[in-house]
Amino acid sequence: MVDRKQIAIIGGGVSGLAAAKAFDERGHRVCGFERSHDFGGVWEPSRSYPDVQTQSPKDLYCYTDHLMPDDFPEWPKGPQVHAYLHSYAAKHDTARLFRLNTNVIFMERRADERPGWTLTLEAGNHTWTENFDFVSICTGQFSEKNVITHPGQDAFVEHGGKVMHSSEFTDPGVCAGKDVVVLGGSKSATDIAVNSVQNGANSVRLVYLKNVWRVPYFVGGINFKRLLFMRAQEQQFNQWGKSLFQRVIAAIFKPLVWVNFRCLETMLKTQLKLKKHNMVPETPIEKEVSCSVPIVTPGLIECLDKGLIKPVLGTFDCFTDAGLKLSTDETVPCEVAILAVGWKLGVPYLPQNYRDKLIDDDGQYRVYRLAVNPDLPDMGFVGFNSSFCTVLSAEMIANWLVRYADGQLKNQPTAAEMNENIDMMLKWKRNERPAAKVYGGLCSAPFHFKHFDELLADMGAAQTKRGNPFAERFSYPNAASYGSFLASTPQYRAE
Repeated sequence: MVDRKQIAIIGGGVSGLAAAKAFDERGHRVCGFERSHDFGGVWEPSRSYPDVQTQSPKDLYCYTDHLMPDDFPEWPKGPQVHAYLHSYAAKHDTARLFRLNTNVIFMERRADERPGWTLTLEAGNHTWTENFDFVSICTGQFSEKNVITHPGQDAFVEHGGKVMHSSEFTDPGVCAGKDVVVLGGSKSATDIAVNSVQNGANSVRLVYLKNVWRVPYFVGGINFKRLLFMRAQEQQFNQWGKSLFQRVIAAIFKPLVWVNFRCLETMLKTQLKLKKHNMVPETPIEKEVSCSVPIVTPGLIECLDKGLIKPVLGTFDCFTDAGLKLSTDETVPCEVAILAVGWKLGVPYLPQNYRDKLIDDDGQYRVYRLAVNPDLPDMGFVGFNSSFCTVLSAEMIANWLVRYADGQLKNQPTAAEMNENIDMMLKWKRNERPAAKVYGGLCSAPFHFKHFDELLADMGAAQTKRGNPFAERFSYPNAASYGSFLASTPQYRAE
């Protein structure tokens, strides 16, 4: 028999909704905390820049039992994703489980010596504590803004200049008639650069440190989900835990794999005109593909061709009376500086002694299955990892985590087994696949199938693959199929 637990869910975005559903349907008492006034996380409108849309196609960005509407475009816009998340919450009645406008400011082990944590909570001017048996942290990769400053910034702002984080770029009118400089090379950076052009900026510069491989929505006219999201492609990368037989096979096919990736690079260089714009990366694409590979913003190449966006390899040096001085020693006109420099990864409300157990000196996270750390009992993460299949990944880990918390995994790991696996994964990331170290080593791309296979095996799923072997090998992950795989796991309910 599984005892009913008091569960805290921190965060009400994609992952928080998945975790709340998973723990609630197993019979636990769930209490979710969302610091903003609404569900949605990064998709909540006040946190979204204009024209934001998903990087993944809609059938890769959905829950297993709630597909996106047929009338949504292939890559839904921010308001559509926000509405979709609300419809998922309504379908499973998860809104009743959350307290909005409530922030978690600290967590510590319970003083009564029972398993679990005491959360210090804040809402308005009221602060209080509550005890929980298990805590699921669902704040993801994009919770705390990475705020940076540069010399001369205060004087620049005092004289009418504007400096903002990309998440604060909610009014495109701020760019009309202005000289805009965007710092960063991610999709959010290129989205904002294109949006600035479309909204009448006088000039737009995109300043970034290094060239990276970018993937267009259609590669040679083919939707990229049909080229890059399949087992056959995934197995061409140097994944972890290969057996001797798999290593021999990889060695035999290495020349063909090399040709495959060189052909892909050639297609991208030609289609995106990378040589023309001095944007050819130095690293082979197979060594760089991870969650940091951005999707090409529609209109970016056209803006580059017309000189409406000027790319600059470098970074900000300082603000001056003449404009913005870059690390290239060039001073460019600047009235609006937008910092698309990402987010801070971390758990600021976790005591430092536990953070030291969670994060190694080089910033790599010690997590098993991207979800738990054996030295942090009675807690886990959902959506802390980055993925090309964000929603499906959150749902899969949420279902794994509730079984882990209840001791109901078929392969329930011991602390020693978890540490051994964590050490193996860290060695692989540091020595065999450095691209896997991005985002604290919490990226599951491009190994979605392998990651999901491990989770399903742990849960004891009777079915882990589609009946059609061709579709399973040469098609992208199917959310509805993974719903049937989850349904084939042993079912139970806490009492």
